[in-house]
Amino acid sequence: MSSVKKYLSLVKFSHTIFAMPFAIIGFFLGVYRYEFPGSTGWHTFVGSAILNYFKLFMLVVLCMIFARSAAMAFNRFLDRNFDAKNPRTAIREIPAGIISKESALRFVIINCLLFIAATYFINRICFLLAPVALFVILFYSYTKRFTPLCHLVLGIGLSLAPIGAYLAVTGAFAFLPILFSFAVIFWVSGFDIIYALQDVEFDQSQKLYSMPAWLGKAKALKVSEILHVVSASCVVFAGVYGHFGWWYWIGIAVFTGMLIYQHSIVKANDLSKVNIAFMTANGIASVVFSVFVLLDIFLHNHPYNIF
Repeated sequence: MSSVKKYLSLVKFSHTIFAMPFAIIGFFLGVYRYEFPGSTGWHTFVGSAILNYFKLFMLVVLCMIFARSAAMAFNRFLDRNFDAKNPRTAIREIPAGIISKESALRFVIINCLLFIAATYFINRICFLLAPVALFVILFYSYTKRFTPLCHLVLGIGLSLAPIGAYLAVTGAFAFLPILFSFAVIFWVSGFDIIYALQDVEFDQSQKLYSMPAWLGKAKALKVSEILHVVSASCVVFAGVYGHFGWWYWIGIAVFTGMLIYQHSIVKANDLSKVNIAFMTANGIASVVFSVFVLLDIFLHNHPYNIF
């Protein structure tokens, strides 16, 4: 159990709270499209179908865990020397000697293989796209070395959650889950910029790229605000396009409220509440929004526009 705790800490397992709820949204949008194209109602959803979808749901969850664990552990492995020099990150598992770099790399490889294996049991398209997904989420760890757009690459990595879960159910792409993926891209990019405010001076000293290190704290916060406005616009457009009901709009109110809140408590000259903005506000935004979206999916009275 001690070793498990070390690796859970290495990959910041609690941060799964950001993308997992959007994966669940994508999954149930897929179930709704596949099972109820005419909105015949969830009362027909019984018997073997429930068991089959439960198995598929667990495979999707495992894919999320394996992919994210591989990405985070690879990031820690690749950044170990920088982390050792930064007082804020020197306590992380690899620079602190809690987990060796060799063990971390083995952990990455194992999770990549488990991810590919899980996609094999889902469907052909997920299995074929698995290497692409792994490339995107692993490549992010290199981007801070050459571009301040690294935050967007992280957003793209997490945005694979809703469309990937939808593909797991339907085996096909659709516009509505792609809209949610775009919302994730700009949402994650925005709050990652806020998180990067903590390391501006260090990043500049090490010639690492981030939006705050490139533009300065105040301008980077403006960029973060713009990205969050775009993210909120995506979920609003998804609500209109998909013909969602009023439960969905309650979820949007909470989601946008949390975006506004985090920008109200983080200032260029006061970073004392960055962790509250990063973890608490965004965790609430993701979880509560997904709960209301799922309520709308289960209680909606007419067909969604998913295609």
